[in-house]
Amino acid sequence: MVALPDRLLMTYEEYLAWESTQEMRHEFCDGEVIAMAGGSRNHNRVSGNFFKLLDEKFADRSCEVYIADVKVQVQPRRKYFYPDVVVTCDERDRQDPQVVSFPCLIIEVISPSTEGFDRGFKFSQYRGFETLQEYVLVQVEQPIVEVFQRNDQGQWVFFEYGIGDQIFLKSANVEIAVSDIYRQIQFEEKPED
Repeated sequence: MVALPDRLLMTYEEYLAWESTQEMRHEFCDGEVIAMAGGSRNHNRVSGNFFKLLDEKFADRSCEVYIADVKVQVQPRRKYFYPDVVVTCDERDRQDPQVVSFPCLIIEVISPSTEGFDRGFKFSQYRGFETLQEYVLVQVEQPIVEVFQRNDQGQWVFFEYGIGDQIFLKSANVEIAVSDIYRQIQFEEKPED
């Protein structure tokens, strides 16, 4: 395996051609190529559970849900990210099989190594989408789901959910039990002080 330099820089065209030949996924931000960290089994399970729950809800609707391998175009030719799960209900997204440009819901499953980037930089970039109505952060070390919803005034409102709660995702008009998101996940017992 060839080691990549600390900073890999290329043009958008070079990135598209190069990434299509790679085994790993890479995000693209202003010419810098960023390798995606490998996920844990719990990360994979939570992403899959969320995808499955949403996909079942959209069986008879025009919304589409994608997991992991579909890029979200934040800024044409400049910024592309791979969210864990993305939903689009916009007809314009049916034109490019590789990219979603008009998401209404983005879900990131966070771990200690990705939390700062997902919560900070990525969310600041995602907020630029006029179509985005909700951004969801799902923790894998404890059963906590954080939902940021854009209200009618364009402000982002925060909601936190745990096991036993139901989440209503207004962007997709679906309700999901938090326990279903964490199906088959075993959490480590935290020692009491």
